[in-house]
Amino acid sequence: MPKLTVHDAKGKKVGTYNLEPTDFAPRINKQLLHDAVVMYQANQRQGTHKTKNRHEVSASTRKLYRQKGTGNARAGDRKSGIRRGGGHMKQILPRDYSYSLPRKALQLATRMALAAKVRDDAIVLIDKLEFAEPKTREMAAIIKTLGCDGQSVLVTLGEDNANVYKSARNIASVSISPAGDLNALTVLKARRLLMTTAALDALKAKAAESVNRKAAAAAAE
Repeated sequence: MPKLTVHDAKGKKVGTYNLEPTDFAPRINKQLLHDAVVMYQANQRQGTHKTKNRHEVSASTRKLYRQKGTGNARAGDRKSGIRRGGGHMKQILPRDYSYSLPRKALQLATRMALAAKVRDDAIVLIDKLEFAEPKTREMAAIIKTLGCDGQSVLVTLGEDNANVYKSARNIASVSISPAGDLNALTVLKARRLLMTTAALDALKAKAAESVNRKAAAAAAE
């Protein structure tokens, strides 16, 4: 079974952790991951785009020139959609792009994303991550010591920690999330996952619970 090295805040090896992709998902379905990522990105769109039609454009309603006798094509006022500065003939209106996939599909996509990170050896483990007060410099030093600087990093904790969050929020390309709030988009968007052992324990337990529940449902049938 593959083993991950567990480091402390100074980069020293303090143990190992047995982990393999199947601990999260038996296989990785790229189509499901794609569908989940597209859904999360669509739900982030504001949808506030809008253009004006000819009735909303502020301009003179005077006919530009007489209907006949000029040799030109017929023309109405300056607000016509074929005129520069005129109204938009196929008006764009605000819309809601959000939609949702089934909850179980999204949960499975998150586990598959984690399995993909395990397969790609993109998870860096630290025994614990805590500060007595917010210290951005110390957080940046830890990220650099563990070889995660210069790339996008997702810091994952077992539970919310205000001091760690405040220490990491101003570092470029670094995001932070408790294990319970992870989704397929946040996991796949980061190049490396800097994760505490407590967070990994919680994620593995949640994945095992899902497998056991599915097996129990299949046995009941």
